[in-house]
Amino acid sequence: MGGHVHLEVDDGVAVIRVDRPPANAIDLELAVELQSTIREADGRSDVGAIVLSGGRKIFAAGADIKAMATWGPEEVRPSVDALGEACDLLESISTVSIAAVNGHALGGGCELALSCDLRYLADDATIGQPEIAIGVIPGAGGTQRMVRLLGPGRARELVYFGRRVPAAEALSLGLAERVLPADEVLAAAVEDGQRLARGPRAALAAAKAAINAAVATPGGPGVRAEREAFLALFGSPDQREGMAAFLEKREPRFGG
Repeated sequence: MGGHVHLEVDDGVAVIRVDRPPANAIDLELAVELQSTIREADGRSDVGAIVLSGGRKIFAAGADIKAMATWGPEEVRPSVDALGEACDLLESISTVSIAAVNGHALGGGCELALSCDLRYLADDATIGQPEIAIGVIPGAGGTQRMVRLLGPGRARELVYFGRRVPAAEALSLGLAERVLPADEVLAAAVEDGQRLARGPRAALAAAKAAINAAVATPGGPGVRAEREAFLALFGSPDQREGMAAFLEKREPRFGG
């Protein structure tokens, strides 16, 4: 492995940092390293939330265009499959995740951010899928996740024109949940991650699964998935503690 993905765990939060200077471009090796790091973080009992971060000036800048400029479809496939798998993992694992975005989250970097449960952007950050400018489109799920978040009309506008969306607009569109000063983004994401990690982790995982079901199978199937997830939490230690604390008018002490 190239050592371009770093994992630090503190107080229940796994901070996964992409570090491939100068641009944090995502190649096959980095994408595979991301997959293994996400799996490691999700599998640790001392992790209740994940924060995905990059550099101060570039969160992640997408594919390594210099490497793939002359490739054909089958040469590109392993790289885009690997990034797509990393994105799918972030979305499907039970652990909730926050993207802490400084600088630019473009192309594959945007796709990684869209795969997290929440996105916190620096006030000078930009996010977008500018692939159209180099004659291609997003390939690791960017069009799909943008439609889910924004609807098809806005997704078309952003993808067709390859527009780089500033943080304030990203917040108003629903591409971001919080916008903060650049030097506060990571700390805020970690603080919120710690708050989530201290919460009832089984219930958070169930909430994530239920919301994903609403996206994937809206209507009856999603409602049924939510109901079964709700029922399965009864009898769990955190459910017993949460309801006992409510009745006793005290703060709950969740065990994760």
